[in-house]
Amino acid sequence: MEILKVATEWAKAEVFSTRFFILAGFIFVSIGFGFWQLGKTDLARAYIIPFFVAGALLLTIGLGLFYTNKSRISSFAEHHKQDPSAFVESELVRAEGTLKEYSIVLKVVPMLIIVAALIVMFVNTPLWRAIGITTIAMLMIILLIDGMAHARIEVYNKQLQSAEKQGGN
Repeated sequence: MEILKVATEWAKAEVFSTRFFILAGFIFVSIGFGFWQLGKTDLARAYIIPFFVAGALLLTIGLGLFYTNKSRISSFAEHHKQDPSAFVESELVRAEGTLKEYSIVLKVVPMLIIVAALIVMFVNTPLWRAIGITTIAMLMIILLIDGMAHARIEVYNKQLQSAEKQGGN
């Protein structure tokens, strides 16, 4: 029963974390709206679409992860009750797969930030500069939130491995 509590706490922490994607998405959309209403220069007007796009992406990521993890919480107890060993095994497979994905994400995102920074440095048009700066801001938020989620799932994975050694409880 201990592993069920650990799994539920992990999923609740994930649900809480995804709210920051949603909050950031609303902030980006609000900033885009602000530039739309108040932007007078070419550079200010160039930020409108990039901020709306980045906000929509962050909202999509946040809402998708929120509902996925929220539904996972309710299914944990039933799945664990049916077969604790199978529950631990399935969670272990999922956690290890997620860790592999994070190892890729945590390498690719910094590279994308570098590319966006190069765009800001070498392309001098307002739209491309706005795209580069907005991309850097969005990717920094993703890197921050995903970095925390990566640390959480590493701990969760270790707890699952220890539960597997103890027989799934």
